[in-house]
Amino acid sequence: MAELATIARPYAEALFDVAERGDVAAWSALLQELAQVARLPEVLSVATSPKVTREQVVELLLAAVKSPQKDAPEVRNFVRMLVDNHRLSLLPEIDVQFEELKNAREGAADALIVSAFPLEGEPLAELVGSLERKFKRKLKPTVEVDASLIGGVRVTVGDEVLDGSVRARLARMQVALTV
Repeated sequence: MAELATIARPYAEALFDVAERGDVAAWSALLQELAQVARLPEVLSVATSPKVTREQVVELLLAAVKSPQKDAPEVRNFVRMLVDNHRLSLLPEIDVQFEELKNAREGAADALIVSAFPLEGEPLAELVGSLERKFKRKLKPTVEVDASLIGGVRVTVGDEVLDGSVRARLARMQVALTV
């Protein structure tokens, strides 16, 4: 995956430079939609078909997006460039890197919270508040449930992982007892 990230980085950075001149949030939403469409195997199949012109692929992508910004010349140029260079499959990775640039600008970060049980409402708000104090930045949480954790939570922010799950505690206890 490092190769995809390396190839996608210049596209994400160039697009972010363009987005900073306007509405970064609108560009982010548009890019997320484009990435979702580009993930579809049917779209990739049509995009690689010799029977379909590049302009038809561009039109297909833009027609599948709901964002009002899709008619902007910059958007059309960006999509056309990806289609012309056979880089349509990079859109999901470009989206990831664009979001990282956006978060860095806002002093925020994405946080993946994996819990043994569903976590929402006030308990989630309290957990996010304490994590924001620990990491000293605004967090955008995504919550997943994994019953194999037994209890507790595992939080991933960037390349940092806080594992307070019962499964992790049991593993540490096992290591301590076998030494």
